[in-house]
Amino acid sequence: MQLEKKIGFLLIAGAIALFIPYTILTIIFEYPVILRKDTSTVLTKFHEGGSPLIWTWFAFAVTGIPLIPAYILIGQKLETKSSLVRIATTVGIIGLIVQMIGLLRWTFVVPVLASTFVNAVDAPTKAAAIVAFKTIHQFAGVILGEHLGQLFTIAWTVLISAVFAKLKLVPKWIVSLGYISSFIYFIAQAELFATVIPGFPVWNPAGFLGSTLWLIWLLIIGIKFLKIKIN
Repeated sequence: MQLEKKIGFLLIAGAIALFIPYTILTIIFEYPVILRKDTSTVLTKFHEGGSPLIWTWFAFAVTGIPLIPAYILIGQKLETKSSLVRIATTVGIIGLIVQMIGLLRWTFVVPVLASTFVNAVDAPTKAAAIVAFKTIHQFAGVILGEHLGQLFTIAWTVLISAVFAKLKLVPKWIVSLGYISSFIYFIAQAELFATVIPGFPVWNPAGFLGSTLWLIWLLIIGIKFLKIKIN
């Protein structure tokens, strides 16, 4: 198979694969709105979701795997044409892996905490489960997945968009969409600082809007790679 087509299929598969479990989570777990509720509500609702919810989170964490070879193949195809490509490939893969690690807490850590909280017969045990959840959520979720993971993904998007613009591989509006989605995605970082700095200004739609536009951009890039031939 032509390398460009392989890249296109991988990008499309990764974008669609991420969108499906994300959509399911919004329906069965009220994600991401649920994260703004108190911890006891989160743990109780998670426990009620049972195995289907755990497997959905697992799918959300690992279905982005096709993007890893896609990033690598893009790097191999374009690294001789721009010095930015190797840097972009490195930060992109780091971003994917870090986000995957952060999401996997919902599969291997949160179920234990939720079960402990719901089945606890005394207040100290419930309180301990709440503190443990908040700690792992801030570390694996906020620091790794949402902060570092998203920043590296944003950096990859900006760098690759710059390369696409330089080589004129895609129309200008697609390059602009990459920049715009990255900017909105970056604004969503304010929500993370708001978890530790009360009153920090936040634009609530930024996270959903930025991630959705990014997935649309990724899907469009995948479709374009199905049609182009890079010499």
